Amino acid sequence: MSKLAVAVKRIVVGRPQRSDRLSHNLLPKRIALPVFASDALSSVAYAPEEIFLMLSVAGITAYAFAPWVGLAVAVVLITVVTSYRQNVRAYPSGGGDYEVATKNLGRYAGLTVASALLVDYTLTVAVSISAAAANVGALVPFVAEHKVGFAVTAIVLLTAVNLRGLREAGTAFALPTYAFMIGVGSMVVWGLTRVLLLGDDVRAVSADLELVGEADALTGLALVLLLLRSFTQGCAALTGVEAIANGVPAFRKPKAENAAKTLTMLGVISVSLFLGLIALANLTGVKIAENPAHQFPDAPPGYVQQTLVAQLADAVFTDFRPAYFFVVVVTALILVLAANTAFNGFPVLGSILAQDRWLPRQLHTRGDRLAFSNGIVLLAGFAILLVIGFQAEVTRLIALYTVGVFTAFTLSQTGMVRHWQRLLATETDPDERRRMHRARMINGFGAVMTGLVLVTVLITKFTRGAWIAIAAMAAFFLLMTAIQKHYDRVTAELVAGESDAVLPSRNHAIVLVSTLHKPTLRAVAYARATRPDVLEAVTVNVDDADTKRLVADWGKRKLPVPLKVIESPYREITKPVLDYVKRIRSDNPRDVVTVFIPEYVVGHWWEQILHNQSALRLKGRLLFQPGVMVTSVPWQLESSERAARRRPQTAPGMTRRGYPSLAQLPGEPAGPGGNGERTPVSQDGRG
Repeated sequence: MSKLAVAVKRIVVGRPQRSDRLSHNLLPKRIALPVFASDALSSVAYAPEEIFLMLSVAGITAYAFAPWVGLAVAVVLITVVTSYRQNVRAYPSGGGDYEVATKNLGRYAGLTVASALLVDYTLTVAVSISAAAANVGALVPFVAEHKVGFAVTAIVLLTAVNLRGLREAGTAFALPTYAFMIGVGSMVVWGLTRVLLLGDDVRAVSADLELVGEADALTGLALVLLLLRSFTQGCAALTGVEAIANGVPAFRKPKAENAAKTLTMLGVISVSLFLGLIALANLTGVKIAENPAHQFPDAPPGYVQQTLVAQLADAVFTDFRPAYFFVVVVTALILVLAANTAFNGFPVLGSILAQDRWLPRQLHTRGDRLAFSNGIVLLAGFAILLVIGFQAEVTRLIALYTVGVFTAFTLSQTGMVRHWQRLLATETDPDERRRMHRARMINGFGAVMTGLVLVTVLITKFTRGAWIAIAAMAAFFLLMTAIQKHYDRVTAELVAGESDAVLPSRNHAIVLVSTLHKPTLRAVAYARATRPDVLEAVTVNVDDADTKRLVADWGKRKLPVPLKVIESPYREITKPVLDYVKRIRSDNPRDVVTVFIPEYVVGHWWEQILHNQSALRLKGRLLFQPGVMVTSVPWQLESSERAARRRPQTAPGMTRRGYPSLAQLPGEPAGPGGNGERTPVSQDGRG
């Protein structure tokens, strides 16, 4: 890694941390709340708006149902929060819904939950960032015109922050999250106070506009379907609740108790803000149209529909504009940071799945800052693809939303019911049995509620984009199944048997020769030092004159290794060598063939193009031959020696960790002179 690359990495990610520092990254409740609950808290910024958007299809009269729809969403939210308090106490290891479903409903139920959560986490990032772009666009028209670019940039910046580690990201996100709670909470309280207690006429900018439904007055089944659709859109407020159950290991001790308390705080704050915004929107006459150009026929020229929160802040803080700007800015900021919930949940879940061999093992590895870096980068890539594909449109993206999370909710709560049933079968203590019966009732009610919501979501959203989320879940399911089958197959192949410890009959060594020069002589010397049973040099005749010269030089040097010439009428090199090696193996199947290949070590990337191409092709083909060992014998060219002198002295793994030289290792003692210099090391390593 070059010095520039190391410097850039250290600026973006920070200095690497030792593995034993992991315990210092555990989070107190005040930091865990913004880290894990920012998604659920921020969803109150767009979930109420989605309810009004759906109801606007039937015209202004349908807005009368908004409080009842909001109340139904709040009931489901309280139920889910209460249910998950049981989850975190029963399964504090961090597997969350995946662990609950796997242990109680079977591996395929767990895999279904994992697929649903992976899709949901990706959509969380895309929806939150797109909603932030819409809110910022209310203040900055340039952002409204370039939402996709803003969203992609925000995802990249958020990725960089999360790569710096969990605790550092939590500290960075705590202030904006609490600022959002204070800003929106103050707006709701002050707005309701002005309207209900002071009797002020607080009117939204859209209150006097005529809202025309996109269809005739809806009645009967059509109205029911519309209400159900608005309910499912509002259920976006529940997304992110499961992240705390998946992140229990990141809490300080007592982990389960702190996670349960954080869930309670999340539930109280989310329900209060959610219902408060709906009530304030009704009282101030806010109108949100799915198609403003057609549904607002009397709108002034150039009218731009602002978000629900922006309209409420404008109405409530008419005489105090700094408060209006504060609310809009912190709302946009929390929507950007809300994706942090997914950036914590997705990598942890990916690590657990990788440990269970459902995903590549690289996702189980922590990076320099003790975060699951590969999972963070993978999530960012998926989210950017979604943002670009759906042009950062919240309404289009949210149609895909909630399918995955309610699939996980339902299976998880069903698994918890099975969990309590299993424990009740062996528990004899009356007090414990009463507690378990109560917990089973809570989880059972949660399973019924989330199951009904899931069915409703599938009915109302399937043709509007939910099928894409289902297809993505199926793709994840099949991919993870295939990955585990591969790992199982490889494991079975690598099981050592009795015959695997038997030594080969002989070692037939071959040194590949093209020209008699220093690299060739070193390769021959090294091959002789290994003392194989048979040793020969092999050259491929692609030019008669060169071959004759090589044979003559070989004879003059009187090397104690025979030189064999392989004819190649079509001037190929790789195929004749492969055929020769195969003949040796077929004649003596119990022999092992070792091929020594002289190879240049160069100091510049462009030199690699000019050298070693034949060696690379040969190695690539020989590696697929059973019973054949390939050994590269390096020869350092002058350019590589200059490059080595330019590089500071390093130890294994230092460059990857970002220390350019031994002198920069933290806590290293000074040399004998006391000035921080090191004792030189000689070639033989004795100093």
